[in-house]
Amino acid sequence: MQSVLRRLQLGSGIVLLTYLFLHLINHALAIWSLELAGRGLLVALWLWRSIPGTFLLYGAASLHFSLALHTIYARRQWTLGPAEWIRLWAGLSLPLLLIRHAVTTRLASTLYGFEPNYERVVITLLTSGTQGLQLALLAPGWVHGCLGLWFRLRHHPLAQRMKPALLTFAILLPLLSAGGFIQMMRTVETKSFILPPPDPKLVAHQLALDAWRHDLVAIYLVVTISAFVAGQMRNGLERQRQQKNR
Repeated sequence: MQSVLRRLQLGSGIVLLTYLFLHLINHALAIWSLELAGRGLLVALWLWRSIPGTFLLYGAASLHFSLALHTIYARRQWTLGPAEWIRLWAGLSLPLLLIRHAVTTRLASTLYGFEPNYERVVITLLTSGTQGLQLALLAPGWVHGCLGLWFRLRHHPLAQRMKPALLTFAILLPLLSAGGFIQMMRTVETKSFILPPPDPKLVAHQLALDAWRHDLVAIYLVVTISAFVAGQMRNGLERQRQQKNR
């Protein structure tokens, strides 16, 4: 059973890491031009908003999160190495950042017809002062995914030989992505001394979107903390039984 769960975790994680990889690539393309990044975004939207892509992405996200809750609940000890703690922090913090992004893009598109492009997204971020969150958005997921994949592959000789190249790639891609996003902001800002207002559809439904975001964050925190508390209670009961049986 554990081997099946590990395979499911690996498979769903690879899907999510692929999504993050393409997202980082799209941002990095803006180093050359906003138009090129926009073309990459159209390809990504076509891929992930298709019926198979939507099913694959959200199915993988749901499965991966469910398995993470199972791991939190089932863990008997929390004695972890530094890399494991970093991976855990990155994995748990990602949804807090991702929920905001998902609400203002995918949910706004589905419910209110907002069609995102990079210029609109950047304008929204600049006018709301949340551009820093966008820069930090993908880093936790990328770190979590890369570490998780490395923990699975590190025992293979080929992975050990490629370790320097893999490490360089894992560090360089987010830096290029951040550089691309900064270039996007500069491009949008230089088009006009006064930023145009954000999309009216987002403004009109901002309160509803904020409510969605707050509710989703609350649900995520409650479910995650509940899994941890339930696991600790189970561990405590098991220790009590062991002491009684001695």
